[in-house]
Amino acid sequence: MSDDLAPDVLWDRVAPLLPPRPPRRRRYPGRLPADDRAALRGIVYVLRTGVTWADAPAEMIGCSGVTCWRRLRDWTEAGVWPRLHAVLLAELRKAGLLDMDDCAIDGSHVRPCERGAHIGPSPVDRGRPGSKHHLIVDRHDTSLAVSLTSGNRHDVTQLTPLLDAIPRIRGLVGRTRHRPRRLFADCGYDYDTYRRLLRARGITTNIARKGTAHGSGPGRTRWVVERTFAWLHQCKRLRIRYEIRADLHLGLLELACSIICLRRLRTSF
Repeated sequence: MSDDLAPDVLWDRVAPLLPPRPPRRRRYPGRLPADDRAALRGIVYVLRTGVTWADAPAEMIGCSGVTCWRRLRDWTEAGVWPRLHAVLLAELRKAGLLDMDDCAIDGSHVRPCERGAHIGPSPVDRGRPGSKHHLIVDRHDTSLAVSLTSGNRHDVTQLTPLLDAIPRIRGLVGRTRHRPRRLFADCGYDYDTYRRLLRARGITTNIARKGTAHGSGPGRTRWVVERTFAWLHQCKRLRIRYEIRADLHLGLLELACSIICLRRLRTSF
């Protein structure tokens, strides 16, 4: 299993994005740092299995779980995961596997185990503390951008931030692509103010009206975002928010989105 956690197709894309290590002192060199690939292997292991960092098997991974957490912290602060996601989106576009003409957006609630930022009373869970994942995907359920908010934030408040978070995707000669042509959403986004904002950006809206019967209209197209949420929550570390720091949970979420993109490029991963 350890060979599948950080295969060459993943490591070859992550390695150029890692921040340089600080120089070592010659007189007191200390212990050699753990291998970065072993740390990535441990991060993916925790992401998939949901175990605590202290319980990550050092014999299989190659370093301790605490070391993996520290690398996750350092790499998240260095912005590795958004850049990795942008690189994979560019590869998908170059291969003709990205279709941004039709995009879908939605949100999903998760329960937290600890205190931290972006936690609030969830209206769908009897007011218990919760967080929310917001996601926008293309026609082929490829994640374009993701965000994390507290459980009491309305989905529609993250509509324009998610559109702004879509990177300028390269991969083809000419202009970069960062804006969908048509956007599908459920009735939680049924506000004429936001429809006008989208039209001002040149985006055609297909948002369900409140009171529309379930399973009709945009639901026949926007189901792809629900499937992407199902794929994300197959990573057990994302089903429940264990990280106190919101940026680390978002980093794991962005890493999971990158893995989904990589699976479209390399079906063996």
